[in-house]
Amino acid sequence: MTLFQQLEDYMLPCINKKLFGVECFGCGFQRAFILLIQGDFYEAFKLYPAIYPLTFLGVFALANLKFKFKYGQKIIIALAILSILVIVLSYYIKIH
Repeated sequence: MTLFQQLEDYMLPCINKKLFGVECFGCGFQRAFILLIQGDFYEAFKLYPAIYPLTFLGVFALANLKFKFKYGQKIIIALAILSILVIVLSYYIKIH
């Protein structure tokens, strides 16, 4: 059993999907992140399109903590807005 298969055993279930039968805005993120780590970039995008802006936001926010970029906070806000837009748009497309 590979490390990634072991990680899949510890994924958190979607409470919204279990209780109401409807996916939430975050459904697919964990599986997409594992696919991203495995190098399956296209499948990760198909599963959860916001994986890339969220990953970039996380990496940039961590780098900004260390290096304190001049416009770091503005860039973080812009990346957060972009991530939210992608999440909402992809959720809307998924449910329709």
